[in-house]
Amino acid sequence: MAVEAAAALELAGRLRRASDLTGAAACGDQDRLLPVAPQLHPLLPGLRRGSSVAVAPGASSLVLALLAPVSAAGSWVAVVGMPGLAPLAAAQAGVALERLALVPHPGPEWTTVVAALLDGVDVVVVAPSGPVSERVASRLAARARQRGSVLVPYGRWPGAELTLTAEHGVWDGLGAGHGRLRGRELTVRAQGRGAATRPRRVRVLLPDAAGRLASAAHAPGAVRPAFTLIAGGRRSTEAPRGSQDPQRVEGDHLVGA
Repeated sequence: MAVEAAAALELAGRLRRASDLTGAAACGDQDRLLPVAPQLHPLLPGLRRGSSVAVAPGASSLVLALLAPVSAAGSWVAVVGMPGLAPLAAAQAGVALERLALVPHPGPEWTTVVAALLDGVDVVVVAPSGPVSERVASRLAARARQRGSVLVPYGRWPGAELTLTAEHGVWDGLGAGHGRLRGRELTVRAQGRGAATRPRRVRVLLPDAAGRLASAAHAPGAVRPAFTLIAGGRRSTEAPRGSQDPQRVEGDHLVGA
């Protein structure tokens, strides 16, 4: 459901976590892991309640890949400040729409909206429209720890415990300048603080032909890539063989088609 900032505050006041509904004790709730897709287990075994896991810009599909197993397991998730995120794309990625709250335009008081949602939603994604100060980031991270929620900033975020970055993405499907995009193979890199200082990487399909996360080991036979995604949303202007005009990919989106 898509809601405005005021409605989001009201919604947050009414929502209770699925773990609360089952009578889980608050102290044990803090230590529970929310599920992540098996393809990402080499990077993290789950989303630890009370943590902050950032996703570097340019990979909104990775955000959906994190939300899908959490919502499928019965937990509520929310996305704040991403007006370009379509419910159809979320559904194709496996997100349960009946447990998804979208706040595309939170307004200048976005921190208040995020803090309220952290009180009643298991995973809250936030995409700030500008730079975030260390003070604001620290305050919201503390709120997540106190409430046992997971904060997932989309973009640069000071003090994130772990940051996931999509690298070396290759779109596949157009052979001689015609056809359909079948999917994208990329590397997900995880790096953070403490034991996560040393980067870890895994190769995945995101999206695969069905629009979901899959293991790169299940990729079909090698086909000449039509488009190359460069981390950080920079553009590739490589034209498919037989095409007259270069096309490009910005972040997760094909443009110029």
